[in-house]
Amino acid sequence: MVFLQLRHFNGVSHFPSQVHGKRKVSQRCICLQPQAAVPSRTRRIMESISVSGEVGGAGGAYSYDALKRLDQIWSNICSTQTVQQEIQQVVSSNAGLFSQTDLSDKAVGTFDVIVCGGTLGIFIATALSFKGLRVAIVERNTLKGREQEWNISRKELLELVESGILVEDDIDEATAAKFNPNRCGFEGKGEIWVGDILNLGVSPAKLIEIVKKRFISLGGVIFEGYSVSSICTYENAAVLQLAEGKILSSHLIIDAMGNFSPVVKQIRSGRKPDGVCLVVGSCARGFKDNSTSDVIYSSSSVKKVGDSEVQLFWEAFPAGSGPLDRTTYMFTYIDPQAGSPKLEELLERYWDLMPEYQGVTLDNLEIQRVIYGIFPTYRDSPLPAAFNRILQFGDASGIQSPVSFGGFGSLTRHLGRLSTGVYEAVRGDFVDSYSLSLLNPYMPNLSASWLFQRAMSAKQQSDVSPDFINELLYVNFQCMQKLGDPVLRPFLQDVIKFGPLAKTLGLVGIPVLVDWSGHFFMLGYYTLLSTFADPVIRSLLNAFPPRMKYEWNRYLEAWKYGSGLDYKL
Repeated sequence: MVFLQLRHFNGVSHFPSQVHGKRKVSQRCICLQPQAAVPSRTRRIMESISVSGEVGGAGGAYSYDALKRLDQIWSNICSTQTVQQEIQQVVSSNAGLFSQTDLSDKAVGTFDVIVCGGTLGIFIATALSFKGLRVAIVERNTLKGREQEWNISRKELLELVESGILVEDDIDEATAAKFNPNRCGFEGKGEIWVGDILNLGVSPAKLIEIVKKRFISLGGVIFEGYSVSSICTYENAAVLQLAEGKILSSHLIIDAMGNFSPVVKQIRSGRKPDGVCLVVGSCARGFKDNSTSDVIYSSSSVKKVGDSEVQLFWEAFPAGSGPLDRTTYMFTYIDPQAGSPKLEELLERYWDLMPEYQGVTLDNLEIQRVIYGIFPTYRDSPLPAAFNRILQFGDASGIQSPVSFGGFGSLTRHLGRLSTGVYEAVRGDFVDSYSLSLLNPYMPNLSASWLFQRAMSAKQQSDVSPDFINELLYVNFQCMQKLGDPVLRPFLQDVIKFGPLAKTLGLVGIPVLVDWSGHFFMLGYYTLLSTFADPVIRSLLNAFPPRMKYEWNRYLEAWKYGSGLDYKL
């Protein structure tokens, strides 16, 4: 008798093995023993970890089920088929007065500002409360930060102190780890070391706990466990209908619901993003050499993941949970299209490549949590206000750099100007869509940074050498290092300036340079305006009528921040 047993690996049947008996028989029996598909290594690792404390916001979920849900969202984004699905109309407009409607008596609270989405929204809400506005936050989950740390520079955290959100002692309390020096590495080429760049590991859980207490002490109100159902704008109010039945009204609603905000989806009509940063990683215990960080480390050549060629980059830094604990991220920039790698496929490659990158073996590591995220970006960012009385903030606005995979650093940079601008808009009743759009203006340095995302993305079916991107970046960073801190340090903190860009731009390539030459020109133009026109206009501001003064303050801010001249060493 001959038994044929189909062997299964990851759900794929391979050639059968034969087991011969001692006697030949004329009849053969084939025994098929179907087996369940072998779980992926990612699934086995994630299901072996005790998951608790998942929160809202990017990177706040750690479970395998949450990974599969996000991968399904990502697959839908990449689909080449046009999905015949009507976009949910979250926002509607009414030409009348809210006070003359039947709903006005049902409103359980009236505020100057309502912030939808609390993970990052708590920061703008607290800054506005500090200025004297009555502010509420609506958060569908419990308002708390994730366990996984954010890496940031102390200089950026001091922006929160200037905005009245923190005192300096709070920074020390929220800082879980400090590490120096910090490496920019290029596999097989060389490395550049810098100090005090993204060298603090801040606990979001602790930081948001501190800010939350500050917000409540300033009179802020938090609606936890409530979801946004609809928003209706009137001549004199914006009215928020919660899924749980409550009705809230305010002068202004700030949309801080992140990359997948339903309001943003309505504004963009479900349009596919122009580019995406995919991020996977882990926090693990067992790293003996654990005193420095990698700001960026580039793999030597393009790698195959799924059906796509991708250029992989790494970031790593010590975690505050223990001396042997370390966070490592692997990320890549791609165009969303059919065949793009899934997050789980990236994680499978991560488990293969991370041990070699960090000089460890996977068997000697204790995985604390697995991290993953999708960060879509659009060329026409930041997003102008599309409705009266509604303003996008944080990731929802697209204010973060397209080469960044986290909006916290961008938030700290812009928080001062945004909180001041929102305060002036509410107090002056400048809450029409045009006036609010001046708070999220065109910024040529942000648009110009698309050049870098394009340069760092692998081109599919290209005749370019697979090590081209790694070599290009190494040469580029060498040039920036020779030009000194005024060039290198802003770039590492996602701030693009005209002078440094002009000196390094030729390395990127003619097609990309031509594509974004308009933004490059505007970057120089904004630099000139901020340097020479700003002092003249600023001296005249107090003579302007209120609305004109508000608008010119926003123009001056756009020139300054859009040219990167807000950055100080």
